[in-house]
Amino acid sequence: ATFDLTQTRAAVMVSLSLKGVPAGERAFHIHAVGKCEAPFTTAGGHFNPGGQKHGLFAGPGHAGDMPNLHVPSNGVLVVEILNAAVTLEKGKPNSLFQDGGTSIVIHAGKDDYKSDPTGNASDRIACGIIQ
Repeated sequence: ATFDLTQTRAAVMVSLSLKGVPAGERAFHIHAVGKCEAPFTTAGGHFNPGGQKHGLFAGPGHAGDMPNLHVPSNGVLVVEILNAAVTLEKGKPNSLFQDGGTSIVIHAGKDDYKSDPTGNASDRIACGIIQ
């Protein structure tokens, strides 16, 4: 898995390229720690500088909430997703460039968009440090 982040006027564009990820619906979140040691629990909880509850269906959601990925049977997916709750501008509370870093994590299960704090997303299967 590789990803690129680009600051736009209103949001951060997350360009994600996956290969070899198990097919199916997979949760995809920004996590609060820039550490990716298997089984990726070192990435901490979801990035949540505003202290919001998790879940796009339960309320405003928090900055680490992202839509589920739908990985096809060949395990290859290229997608671009906007996240307006974060920035790449250093020094802001919602900046992805925090002391200790942040990360992007893909989970084994799908996010139910309502259960706090993780969306019942199951184990973490891939992780990348934002730097």
